[in-house]
Amino acid sequence: MSQDSILFERRDAVARITLNRPDVLNSFNHEMFGHLGAALAEIKADRSIRAVYLTGAGRGFCAGQDLGGGGVTGDFGDHLEESWNPISRTIRTLDRPVVCAVNGVAAGAGANLALLCDFVIAAEEASFVQAFINIGLVPDTGGSWTLPHLVGRARASAALMLGEKIPAKQAAEWGMILKAVPLAMLETEAWALATKLAGMPTFALGLTKQLIDGAATNTFEQQLLLEADLQTAAGKSADHQEGVAAFKEKRKPRFTGK
Repeated sequence: MSQDSILFERRDAVARITLNRPDVLNSFNHEMFGHLGAALAEIKADRSIRAVYLTGAGRGFCAGQDLGGGGVTGDFGDHLEESWNPISRTIRTLDRPVVCAVNGVAAGAGANLALLCDFVIAAEEASFVQAFINIGLVPDTGGSWTLPHLVGRARASAALMLGEKIPAKQAAEWGMILKAVPLAMLETEAWALATKLAGMPTFALGLTKQLIDGAATNTFEQQLLLEADLQTAAGKSADHQEGVAAFKEKRKPRFTGK
């Protein structure tokens, strides 16, 4: 599937999604939400897709909501529930890893879209800006949850309340993203990571994703119980059986994500 505003292709076991409105820094209009939602639904339904690679076309990753050709005309909360929130929930609950390659500016909801992903690698030339406060709005697309858990309250407050640009290298130092690399190396490094993840036991990776999110709100005792439940599921998986067999046979495992 490929639409003008969203390019979607599959390369082996990795699904590649490219935000494709470079003339407006890949900001979202109504059509784009539908196309991205359809791509994510296809990925969710296709178990042979084992990792996702998300990036942007042109000189920017995503400038968030298109305030020109696709601005919000009704209730802002209703708009979020119809557009950004379904995408946010799908990315966080998708039981396969998502790698985001941030090639340029990521602003507002665009920044928070990137931070929803499991791994974020950014070009050194890229930057993140929580632009909401600059137009009298509050953070959305999960940013008020994601940032405090990634960087702590003090730095999250600075990012969300000051609305200043955070260069990719600083974002990496803060722990906001995995790392910053030269733009010329971004595609190679981020794609290699997505490909590596696709070859791993993705059933267990999906369960690990649940554990990471659960740790944000669970007590220690609740987290121990969640670990036990998910370890039971992992222990019954074909990937676990294959991993043990490969270890005993001294060979490389062939995981299937089941």
